[in-house]
Amino acid sequence: MLRHELARVLTSDGAVAGVGQHGILNPRRCCIAFTGDAMSYSRQMLDTFPRTISIDAGLLAATIDALSDCAQACTADTDADLSEDNLAEMVKCIRLCLNCTDICTATAGILSRLAEYDADATRPLLEACAATCKSCGDECERHAHMPHCRICAEACRRCEQACRDLLGALK
Repeated sequence: MLRHELARVLTSDGAVAGVGQHGILNPRRCCIAFTGDAMSYSRQMLDTFPRTISIDAGLLAATIDALSDCAQACTADTDADLSEDNLAEMVKCIRLCLNCTDICTATAGILSRLAEYDADATRPLLEACAATCKSCGDECERHAHMPHCRICAEACRRCEQACRDLLGALK
């Protein structure tokens, strides 16, 4: 099926929904959708939440995805750093990547639990996550001549921005 064509798909509950250029026309009843590329699992899960959420689901899903990507990049970068010949030079990078992995994982988990949203807990967590991603990204950038550090720095920058964007939407 071409993305620009209107097609019909069978949803998980047996109903027929239209699919246009921008995805499913009836997103509450379908489990698979896309806008240009495949919709992320975090967005699919947000779309299945039984109650109305008060924040833009696309922005929230993008933040959760950036957090997950950053945690994975930092985990992989830590492993690659440990394999470098100049290990002593990589200690700070390793420590910051470990911290970044932990806070990104925790933040993604808390943002994914919508039933009892607590702004007093979410805002400081997003602020801490953005700050940690900035520190980690800065350190990884110092080692950007190593491809794994360059990629990790990019993931950290993207995650930092996603956290700041979500913070802006929460205010």
